Amino acid sequence: MRKSWDEYFMDIAHAVSTRSTCLRRCVGAVAVSPDNRIIGTGYNGALAGTPHCDVTGCLRQELKIPSGERQEICRAQHAEANVCNIAAKYGISLKGTTMYVTAQPCVTCMKAMVTSGIERIVYEGDYPDDFARQIAAEAGVELKKVTSGHEE
Repeated sequence: MRKSWDEYFMDIAHAVSTRSTCLRRCVGAVAVSPDNRIIGTGYNGALAGTPHCDVTGCLRQELKIPSGERQEICRAQHAEANVCNIAAKYGISLKGTTMYVTAQPCVTCMKAMVTSGIERIVYEGDYPDDFARQIAAEAGVELKKVTSGHEE
């Protein structure tokens, strides 16, 4: 049976996540235009040209920082922020797009996506950040949770 667009792009987000070098959570993101064309992809990992966590170790793990807290103590950039920042770097508009993410975005990434004009976010895994969901609601961004590509 033919997959829905949401299933198809979530599968691609999972493939993108395999490039992650994070030791705690591998996340992939795909930005898609309203006419179902991929605009950009991103995964969580160290900034370009800097050592990756799989080489340096994870400071967050060493300090026993729980998931969703003290995000600034991390050498990696989240997948969604990577998509937004790389699009900006190359002058690619994300206005009106849908972002597919393998985990619920954090508030920092949600702010970047709202500012970038992303109108819809389809995500799969949980992340402990209720404020991110609140920001999405306040900004009028559709937030849709799916399980294994299927709507919950």
